[in-house]
Amino acid sequence: MNQTPQKPKRQILFYYVIVIIIMILINLFLIPSLGRQQTEEIPYSDFLSLLDAKRVLQAKVDSTSITFAAELGNNIRVYETGRMEDPELVDRMLAAGVEFTQDVPTQVSPLLQLLLYWVAPMALFILVGQLLMRYVTKNMNGGNGFMSLGKSNAKVYMESQTGKSFADVAGEDEAKAALQEIVDFLHNPMKYKDIGARMPKGALLVGPPGTGKTLLAKAVAGEAKVPFFSISGSEFVEMFVGMGAARVRDLFKQAQEKAPCIVFIDEIDAVGKKRDAGMIGGNDEREQTLNQLLAEMDGFDSSKGVVILAATNRPDSLDQALLRPGRFDRRIPVELPDLAGREAILKVHAKGVRTSSEINYHDVALATSGTSGAELANIINEGALLAVREGRKQVEQKDLEEAIETVIAGYQRKGAVILPDEKKVISYHEIGHALVAARQSSSAPVHKITIIPRTSGALGYTMQVEEDEHYLMTRDEIVNKITTLTAGRAAEELVFHEITSGASNDIEQATKLARMMITRLGMSSQFDMTALESVQNAYLGGDTSLICSEDTASAIDLEVMKIIQKCHDKAMEILTNNVTVLHQLAQYLLEKETITGDEFMDILNKCDAEKEQSAPNVVSASAE
Repeated sequence: MNQTPQKPKRQILFYYVIVIIIMILINLFLIPSLGRQQTEEIPYSDFLSLLDAKRVLQAKVDSTSITFAAELGNNIRVYETGRMEDPELVDRMLAAGVEFTQDVPTQVSPLLQLLLYWVAPMALFILVGQLLMRYVTKNMNGGNGFMSLGKSNAKVYMESQTGKSFADVAGEDEAKAALQEIVDFLHNPMKYKDIGARMPKGALLVGPPGTGKTLLAKAVAGEAKVPFFSISGSEFVEMFVGMGAARVRDLFKQAQEKAPCIVFIDEIDAVGKKRDAGMIGGNDEREQTLNQLLAEMDGFDSSKGVVILAATNRPDSLDQALLRPGRFDRRIPVELPDLAGREAILKVHAKGVRTSSEINYHDVALATSGTSGAELANIINEGALLAVREGRKQVEQKDLEEAIETVIAGYQRKGAVILPDEKKVISYHEIGHALVAARQSSSAPVHKITIIPRTSGALGYTMQVEEDEHYLMTRDEIVNKITTLTAGRAAEELVFHEITSGASNDIEQATKLARMMITRLGMSSQFDMTALESVQNAYLGGDTSLICSEDTASAIDLEVMKIIQKCHDKAMEILTNNVTVLHQLAQYLLEKETITGDEFMDILNKCDAEKEQSAPNVVSASAE
């Protein structure tokens, strides 16, 4: 420990010596030669001859030499000669018309020369060196400079300085309950030691982005009132081999010195990915860092109160050695919040916002199915910004509803100019979605229909909101959803006998649902309950890959086309049977641009009532 700071001091001292030697050589050889002109030295007698021949143009006379310019033919050259005691020299130069000057010898103090040429430059160099040395020493003691590559960059929050507690975390009750035991152990370790129980060395928080994994870790430290080390997995990996392992060692050394404490490694998949034995040059920097992390987690004693928390949204990519008991003993899911959780999260984030007392957070939570805690916080903030933009003093229900649409589809493009014919097509397209959804028994109610363009690229959309939270979907519900997706294109075909590019997103979603029915959900009579597709990175979009032969893949494509075609035909049939109300609703939407689900259902119910009233008259007339 005491010898570590000496290394940079010795290096800087070595540089001092080198630079001082260079400065001595410059003072001795380079500086005296600066400013000298290229002159030719000649005898004094030749100078007098040139002077008498009036070829000397200018001359500079000093105490020891004479430097002069002489014209020889068409050239002017500079010569130098030694000064001799010649009383007639001045008269001869005047007679020859020479312009001459004479230096007055000045006595410069040797001490001043020493200060100017030696002491001042060295003092300046030593000052710069000392400042550089202080900077390097500071970096070695925890800075971020070049000399601190082997030091951990973990942010340390002492005791409850994280400013978070479990009261700040909503919608993740199961995760909080799993972490509460860790807090209790840090508060009362003897209770566990007396019975012989040991605390898990590590807990791995897994879940989609934005669900509050980092917030939960900070809340644990805030509840336990212990130091909290926070570092990202990517900060371990450097371009210099061995630096990541050194940082891991330094992090665990600091943690053991401040025990009891919590070490939180965010995005641990950056350093904890699976090791590939077949990879060429596999012993790279990341693998060395992972090996050091495994060794450190085996080496420290959890009874001292050092708890390792880590977060990732790619648990399937982690090395199995990292997940075995004795390292990360617990895997705590931090999933997307359910209906009650979303409502609680909205209320937590609305605490610091001036909101209307009439806001129904339950309705907002229903309309935000599948959103994370971070997205819900963004919805509250967008609602507050919208209220300020509209000049209101508090956030109202309509602000949050508009904020939901902003997060989902982007801001309104009120200035976008759409041709009347295209606007009419969009109106029929969206009413086609809504009408088919309303005519099916297992579809979510229509909440809102709009033909105002959005910054996401959508020219309009139909928003459906479930009345309750659902965790399962039947085959009929999925088929009805696909039918609703195909209804926009079906309306275009029925009314305009033409199709447009506006159904591109509908086609993509319908194809994805139909394929999922066959390959993952076992809802196909041809393939039954056979898994034909695997999902990677379920928390990051869920990329899929087929796990079947090429022949089976071709059969899957045919089955998908059959499902979509059948749903398309069903949508066309529903719209054909309701073409009158389709025209009425499309015209109403074209005039209003945005209608609510209640307005939509009022018109639909009114048309149904008129149809029922006219039906008996038709029957009696035919009887006569």
